[in-house]
Amino acid sequence: MLLAEDDRAIRNALERALTLEGYQVMAVADGVEALAQAHRHRPDVLVLDVMMPGIDGLQVCRVLRAEGDRTPVLMLTALVETADRIAGLDAGADDYVVKPFDVEEVFARLRALLRRTSPVGVGTTPAAETAETPAPVPERFLDAAGIRMDPQARRAWRGTRELELTRTEFELLELLLRNAGIVLDHSTIYDRIWGYDFGPGSKNLAVYVGYLRRKLDEPGAPQLIHTVRGVGYVLRED
Repeated sequence: MLLAEDDRAIRNALERALTLEGYQVMAVADGVEALAQAHRHRPDVLVLDVMMPGIDGLQVCRVLRAEGDRTPVLMLTALVETADRIAGLDAGADDYVVKPFDVEEVFARLRALLRRTSPVGVGTTPAAETAETPAPVPERFLDAAGIRMDPQARRAWRGTRELELTRTEFELLELLLRNAGIVLDHSTIYDRIWGYDFGPGSKNLAVYVGYLRRKLDEPGAPQLIHTVRGVGYVLRED
């Protein structure tokens, strides 16, 4: 894991907590060193502070994504406005934690990111059993409400327009697509996407839904993601 945080007290405290949790942590103090270490060591996950001198966390994320690096990125930010969070997602971040944060929330979000990027079942099936019982071929495309998705290639389209989605946006859309017409409550979505319910006060889901809507919606076309107040969200074409 690569941790980039310019505040020494936060950096040292978070490095200790993550190390005690079992992570191998490489901690740096600025974006320039973060990029250098990311290129040199290829960490499993990056934790980037947004506000760093010189090259900030958003710029680090943009550079890595432009290079085709899809390593999961968790942003640490003191900025609480929705526009600021959207800027992080637009830069290619997968998730964010708002300062001051509970370290248990950081652990939960990291577990969710790593769980979503780890291969499933590697090393768990004996070779003989694999040879005798071929694995089922997964479905290639999902298609509902005018959205077409290829989960294997991680590509999605509305009509003929391909959607540019972050990892979390893609997985949220996939969940809604697989359950098109069914209202999914907040707890179910949190559990399936993040592996953790951050409680009724969290705005995390609303931010991602809002950002996904911006990428899906088209002038004159029906809205696809609908809010069911007090319950959750549903994908349908009215």
